[in-house]
Amino acid sequence: MADAKSESGISPVISLRAVTAELGGRPVLRGIDLTVARGEVVALLGANGSGKSTAVRTVIGQVPVTGGAVEIFGTPRRRFRDWARVGYVPQRTTAAGGVPATVTEVVTSGRLSRARFGVLRKADRQAVAHALEQVGMADRAKDSVSALSGGQHQRVLIARALVSEPELLIMDEPMAGVDLASQEVLAATLRHQVEQGASVLLVLHELGPLEPLIDRAVVLRDGCVLHDGPPPKAVGQHALPGHDHVHPHDADAAPVRTGLLT
Repeated sequence: MADAKSESGISPVISLRAVTAELGGRPVLRGIDLTVARGEVVALLGANGSGKSTAVRTVIGQVPVTGGAVEIFGTPRRRFRDWARVGYVPQRTTAAGGVPATVTEVVTSGRLSRARFGVLRKADRQAVAHALEQVGMADRAKDSVSALSGGQHQRVLIARALVSEPELLIMDEPMAGVDLASQEVLAATLRHQVEQGASVLLVLHELGPLEPLIDRAVVLRDGCVLHDGPPPKAVGQHALPGHDHVHPHDADAAPVRTGLLT
């Protein structure tokens, strides 16, 4: 098993070592190792039910681990508190969680981790405006999220993750159910974040327009790591081991609410 530190001696931004996890008493992760180095873009791939989303949710604390160790920025996850350094984009759901809200209000909620005593200052409002510009939603800032298309919803969720100016982005199927125009906007947005030095962990069904950004691919099957290295060729979902030719979201990835940016 690889050491938790890179050759330079700097801890990875994400480290999972021999992690196991269960959902409803069913083993989902069976001792996986996964690291994301600083500045690295890692795609987490696999067939439906392989454990991709569960792996991500162990990192942010939505799913407890039954064994192994999870660290974020070199700190055990159970002791990690500096969540402003992490931007999380869940699988797409209604961005406002069923509560009437404008696009600006939803994105602003992602800035509260940096706002002093919960009071937004000029810099916070500027960060919100900048995040909306990055995802091409500045012209919809005052609109209700209930009036948005699926692709626009996803842009809002990504803007909410970006507004805290995170060092690490974790995205769970950010391209799922998104039209091509929005996919291209999201790819350009992510490219900018990578150029600024962000580290990224992405759960994907296929690489699509994000392929040029991917440094490494980790393929899961039945809760185990099948491949960790260069992205497999022709890595559409149909090329992955165990693909069942069905494309719903992973059975292990039912959306749950979390205190982190939701």
